[in-house]
Amino acid sequence: MSFKKNNLTTIDCKDFGAELMDIVLTPELAPSVAAVAHMKACPPCAEEYISFQQTFSLLDTWIAPEPTPYFNQKLAVLMREEQAAPRMGWFESLATRLRFNTGRNFRPAMVGALSLALVIGGGSLLVVAPNVGHSPEASAAVRDLQIFDRNEQAFQQLDELQDDDDGSQLNPDSSQNSAPTT
Repeated sequence: MSFKKNNLTTIDCKDFGAELMDIVLTPELAPSVAAVAHMKACPPCAEEYISFQQTFSLLDTWIAPEPTPYFNQKLAVLMREEQAAPRMGWFESLATRLRFNTGRNFRPAMVGALSLALVIGGGSLLVVAPNVGHSPEASAAVRDLQIFDRNEQAFQQLDELQDDDDGSQLNPDSSQNSAPTT
């Protein structure tokens, strides 16, 4: 965040940290006036700048070892051997991939396999114990009585059967007019 104060642009520590790498890595370019002013005013930022400068100057003195003179020849031999080697079959390729893999590629397959195992396990639980959580089954006689209670048509059929057995009571009104026989 930059803001103007007395015709100078000043920056805070966060913005200076963003500019710090540019200042250290490109010493031939002049740093911004605001960054220099902030470095003079903020001792922690100045200390960080000095630390980075010392680290990079130490890295500049390090000399990487040269590769051996036969490096290119050895590399060419290894490449020819690899090209001449027989190709791996799909099973060997799969085994190599499994052996040297981190396992991140198989996470979706594992999720699918585990969910399938849960579904099969839950289904087998229903097959093994289908009446878990249900009330005990009633006897046949109780079920028949419940059916008769719920079915009004069954009662009407029973009344018709009873009327047919009596024979004399075909009409409900005629029962009141007839006299009992002795």
